[in-house]
Amino acid sequence: MKLTRMATLLAFSSTLALSASVSAETLRWSSAGDSLTLDPHAQNEGPTHAMSHQIYDSLVYRNQEMKLAPRLALEWKLTDDPTIWEFKLREGVKYHNGNPFTADDVVFSIMRAKHENADMKGLLTTVIEAIKVDDHTVRLRTEGPNPLLPNNLTDLFIMDKEWSEENKVTVPQNFKAGEETYAVRNANGTGPFKLVSREADVKTELARNDDYWGKAMYPMEVSRIVYTPIKSAATRVAALLSGELDFLLDPPVQDLDRLAAANGLAVRSGPENRTIFLGMQQGIPELRTSDVKGKNPFADKRVREAMNIAINREAIGKVVMRGQSVAAGMIAPPFVDGYSVELDTVPTVDVARAKALLAEAGYPNGFSVTLACPNDRYVNDEAICQAVTGMFGQIGVKARLDARSKSIHFAELPKGELDFYMLGWSVPTMDSHYVFHYLVETKSDKGGAWNASGYSNAEVDGLIDAMTRETDPDRRAEMVAKVWNTVQSEVIYLPLHHQMLNWAMKSNIDFPVHSMNYPHFKWLKYTK
Repeated sequence: MKLTRMATLLAFSSTLALSASVSAETLRWSSAGDSLTLDPHAQNEGPTHAMSHQIYDSLVYRNQEMKLAPRLALEWKLTDDPTIWEFKLREGVKYHNGNPFTADDVVFSIMRAKHENADMKGLLTTVIEAIKVDDHTVRLRTEGPNPLLPNNLTDLFIMDKEWSEENKVTVPQNFKAGEETYAVRNANGTGPFKLVSREADVKTELARNDDYWGKAMYPMEVSRIVYTPIKSAATRVAALLSGELDFLLDPPVQDLDRLAAANGLAVRSGPENRTIFLGMQQGIPELRTSDVKGKNPFADKRVREAMNIAINREAIGKVVMRGQSVAAGMIAPPFVDGYSVELDTVPTVDVARAKALLAEAGYPNGFSVTLACPNDRYVNDEAICQAVTGMFGQIGVKARLDARSKSIHFAELPKGELDFYMLGWSVPTMDSHYVFHYLVETKSDKGGAWNASGYSNAEVDGLIDAMTRETDPDRRAEMVAKVWNTVQSEVIYLPLHHQMLNWAMKSNIDFPVHSMNYPHFKWLKYTK
């Protein structure tokens, strides 16, 4: 074991040998999992966006206070026509290759992100067309009023139309099919850092964009970034403690006290915009991994209720998460519009009642099923799944754990190939519609992209669609509340907890956490 650990550390050290002696302005960064792709429209996934935010810009974004703020768009407003949003663009902006940024790029990027290959298309379902008014004015026309459209654009990155045409990447990568395109490993954005080199799952290097339009607005003290994904939590911590890393995005909760007490290191903390939960395939006649044949246990609400009250969320928070989570009763953190303290109430653990519900549903001896979990995406994801399998075992549900890399997990999950699974969800729009549109709406070309539960309700679909066009706040709030009440009463999902956020770094780094878990390194400052 000691030799294996030493070999791992030596191998890691060799990948950083060239950067170990560089100046303090080089930031050596790590986390468990790499960006899935550099194509900014191919995947709607946190670590992928975290990398894209360094290289590309969106029209608007969430600042450190999680408020909408200008980026490539200086102003935005609804026109006299409530179906048309107008965006005034920043002038004098250049792409990393020197090409000027214009309205043509925005029109191109919006329509590219609506392509069937794009995982970002779910944010633009109401957008009918993007219209160039002049070189620095764009209008987006929606199908009916959409008062929250700007909220959907914070992770919608703008690509260079000319570069995309030259490199034959006008269509987004088909990630599900494993397609390889030029945009997967190459990038040309307007962001604060330029791509220098990219070796997926090994190392990505970025250099400061000294022509960045925001260089006078942000500290911009980092001149170079070396990102090295390290799956092993122990190896990541050892690298930070030894000085081989400067910043760790996902320090293990069991090591937070040790890192905070270490000489020359600091841990910054805050609430994360993310809820961890379990999903159950309810829409197929027979589960693929269960010993029950001819019917689907998860299709029975009593089974889902039994599973829900078998989970000891407080124990998970205390033992597995070391206090770095808040037990959840709904899939939305407190700062999301539509959140309700009442709905977020955690059910009382009741093993006897759970067994009785299973017996009523026709499963007095329980049943077996496979629980699929990532092991390199969320804080202690595999350990959480190990804990819940034990809890389900107490009521007779034999959940076999299949822990695997997020690259496999997130390729299979949207296809509906998993019976029982873990997923984490953040809400960048800060509105409940984002949860409903992706997780509750019937899966189709228009919505439900991450609804792998098989849940389908025509009335709920109608409400989800209508709330995008409702301009009366009270009527819209009623729609949101009605959908949440349905989601909760039907026990569509099993919420586990709202995740807390911790970043570990060298103590000479001044860098508060961002609740979306996006480290915008243009904000990072060094103390004297």
